[in-house]
Formats: sequence, C-alpha cells, structure tokens
Amino acid sequence: MVEEISRKGSMELAKSGAKKRAVIFTLLGVVFVLLFLSLMVGSSGMSFGESFLALFGQGENASIRIVQKIRLPQTLAALIAGAGLSIAGLMMQSTLKNPMASPSTLGVSNAAVFGANLSIIGFAGGFLSTGHNVQNYGVGMNPFATSSLAFVFALISTVLILLLCRIRSFSSETVVLAGIALGTIWTALTTILQYYATDVGLSAAVIWTFGDLGRATFTTDWIMFTVTLVGTVFFYFFHWKFNALSADEHVAGSLGIRVKPLRFLTLLLASLITAVIVSYLGIIGFVGVICPHVMKRIVGNNHRYLIPASVLFGSALLLFASIISRLIGNGSALPVGAITSLLGGPFFLYIVFAKKGGKA
Repeated sequence: MVEEISRKGSMELAKSGAKKRAVIFTLLGVVFVLLFLSLMVGSSGMSFGESFLALFGQGENASIRIVQKIRLPQTLAALIAGAGLSIAGLMMQSTLKNPMASPSTLGVSNAAVFGANLSIIGFAGGFLSTGHNVQNYGVGMNPFATSSLAFVFALISTVLILLLCRIRSFSSETVVLAGIALGTIWTALTTILQYYATDVGLSAAVIWTFGDLGRATFTTDWIMFTVTLVGTVFFYFFHWKFNALSADEHVAGSLGIRVKPLRFLTLLLASLITAVIVSYLGIIGFVGVICPHVMKRIVGNNHRYLIPASVLFGSALLLFASIISRLIGNGSALPVGAITSLLGGPFFLYIVFAKKGGKA
C-alpha cells in the first residue's frame, strides 16, 4: 500500500514536471516567433520579403541598413532587457518575500534617472550654459556619459541600501522601506535639478526617462547580455536555496543556508542587472512585476522552472511591446516603456482581482 502511494506520488510529480517543461518550451517557441517578427515588422514600409532579404544582406542598401543596423540591435535589446528585468524582479520578490517587489524597489531606477538628468542638464549636455540653442544641445550631448552616470548613481543607490540594511537587521521589511525612502530622495533631487534646467535641457532629460529601445547598439547589447547571463546562471545554480528561502527563513537556516549573505548577493546582482539595463534604455516599467507573477500562477513557485519561465516570458513581453510600438507609431516607434505599462497594468489588475475571494 505504501509503495503504491509512493509510486502514485512519483508519477504525479513527473507529470507536473512534464507540464512545466512544456510551458517553458512553448515560451521558447513564442520568443523565437516574436524575435523573427520583430526583425520583419517596422515603420519603414518595407514588405515582409524585403525585410527578410535585407536580414541576410540582400536587396537595397537602405533596407539592409534598417534591418541590420537598426532593427537587429533593437530586437536583441528587447530580448535581453525583457529577460533581465523579469529575472531581477523575480529574485527581488523571492528574496524579500514581497509580491510587489520589483527593480524599482531599491530605488535603482530613481537613482538612474537622477544620474541621467545630472549628465544631460549639467555635464554632458551642458544645458546650464548652452541655453535654449538646440544646435548646442546636439554638439554637447554625450550618450555614453549619460548612460555611465546613470549607471554610477544606480549602483550607488544599491550599495547605500545594502549598507544601511547591514547596519540594522537585514530583514525584507528593512530593505523595502529603505528602498522607498532612497527612491523618494532621488526623485526629489531630480525635481530640483529639472527646475533649474532650460527648456531644451528639460525636454531632453524627460525624453531620456522614456523606455526606448532605439538607443540600443550591438555594444550595449553585449554588455546587457553579459550581466544578465551571469546573474541568471547564478540564480538558477542556487534555485534550491531560493525555494527554501521563499518557504521560510528558519527552514532555509536549518538547511545550512546563510540567509543574510544570500539576500545581500541576490539583491546586489538583481540591482546590477537593472542598473545596466536602465542606464542604456531608460525606464521600462512593469516587466519586473508582471512577468514573475504570471509565471508563478502557471508553473508554481519552484525556481527550477520559475526562473527560465520568467526569463522567457520577460523577453516575449518586451518583444511584443516593441512590435506594437512600431506598428502604432505612425512612422516612428513609440517608447516601449509606455507600451509595457499599458499592457501590464490592466493585466496585473486582472490577476489581483481574479484571485478567489478577491484577496491579493
């Protein structure tokens, strides 16, 4: 009797694992389809056939440049950034045991915005001295300096949060509250900086905050890919530790897991991924919140399946948003961050209110 129950349990586990793997392979197929469509679809008016030939260096030179120099790096950026923001959000939620945790929880995005504003308004763009002359803006602006300063301040915010939490007890509540407080400070500093900017500088600074894949290059794609890959491999290698941590800290401690160092390193890596992506592409909202939630409902809380599923769904969501932004952009691509928020907001509300009893 005991053997029969054990056998049935094993069969159910195997069936459950097979279903979750099927979900992952389905998501992989969806990502490949969206990846291909993203290369074929755009606002230039090229046909599907012309785009396909241009991808392989055939056809008119203008078409080849559009597909290989513009669409390809943007598509790769959507693939990588979607995966990075999704895995960062998942690990923050798992580590902090807070369902609303996201890449903005530690104030990383707010700090990056301040760094970019400081660069555009004060240093790289020089708007404090160039005034209202648009030509001066074009000469003075340095995208690399803007991204670098955004990354530096995002990293500073992360380190400050982690140091403050080590001074006090390193609890999930402390991390979230400290992140909210620092995020508010960065936002206030950004507001003060923008108040003293000229109209051209202010416009450029505000435009930077839009999540825009159009800034992506092959170089930035490689950097984002490297950081995201390192973080994802680390998280997956220790997926069993995150399963234990999600269940209970005392359970994790009884299994020999050093909870505080694990939480520290996880938040550091998740914030680093976020900082790199935000510094290059701007603010892309909701990916880090919605994707982990959806995948938890589909594949459960086992990080062995949850991590790859969240990564793939994040890529699929941002690729889909990128395609939509080009189709409705009327000759230009809309900021992809606005599309993800429009898609993610209602969907997230549906998830919250669709739960039994109406409880989140």
